[in-house]
Amino acid sequence: MLRVLFATARPPFLALTPVCVLAGLATARWATGAVAWTDAALALVGALAAHVSVNMLNEYFDFRSGLDARTERTPFSGGSGALPAYPADATAVLAVGVGALVLAAVIGLRFLATRGAALLPLGLAGLVVVAAYTPWITRQPVASLLAPGLGFGPLMVVGTHVALTGEYHHAAWAISLIPFCLVNGLLLLNQFPDVEADRSVGRRHLPMLWGRAAAARVHSMLLAGAYASLGLALALGWLPWLGALGALTLPLAVRVAALARRHADDVPALGPALALNVVVTLSTPALVAVGVLAASPS
Repeated sequence: MLRVLFATARPPFLALTPVCVLAGLATARWATGAVAWTDAALALVGALAAHVSVNMLNEYFDFRSGLDARTERTPFSGGSGALPAYPADATAVLAVGVGALVLAAVIGLRFLATRGAALLPLGLAGLVVVAAYTPWITRQPVASLLAPGLGFGPLMVVGTHVALTGEYHHAAWAISLIPFCLVNGLLLLNQFPDVEADRSVGRRHLPMLWGRAAAARVHSMLLAGAYASLGLALALGWLPWLGALGALTLPLAVRVAALARRHADDVPALGPALALNVVVTLSTPALVAVGVLAASPS
């Protein structure tokens, strides 16, 4: 059972959470000149709990719907395959997924008690995204496109900033747009291998409705949006110029976009694009956060 619980938590995918929490921590330090490290650690635990919850609930519902039996798994899509191999552990996965969501909510309540009600809208929205993701969001094309980036961008990044400072700040909103665009693009491209399987269980997303070639163009626009958001934030002074470190990944992003558009309808050839897309999604906000941390407080 422990092996199944570990697998359905999808540990390789959890790397995105500390990157997004680091971005919120960086803007909190830049805005205030200090970081409450105990609170930062607690915010990371809460964010990881929410991420584990959405992963495990997604695995459970995909197993129950029969989707797991229809997908061809890749390192980037198709689920872990743990529940089809050990179906008796499905109830345990559901229980731990719900428990992780409860833990995230409890940590959120702790921050509400210490930082005030500013965090409440973000916290409630985050809980809704986690709980509704597989049963509802994956069946709505626009929500399916935007919810992943909303969760890891504005909700997690700005949520971390508010948890540490008790206030909203333009720097947090600005930096959150980078993972918003990149994570939406990450999940969009990861949907390409699963179009036929997803259609069979009622999911609805852009690669299915518009075709992979059109979805690849949307993916390119999302990549461009991440770097445009960074450039605008730097030009307006909403982020320090050291945040421009994030632009170092631009050549990789150009390569990802080219590969995705060239091989949009050739799923077996998409592997390099899927892998490089993960690198861009993780390293770009991480580099921006490192630059903001290195800058003198505003």
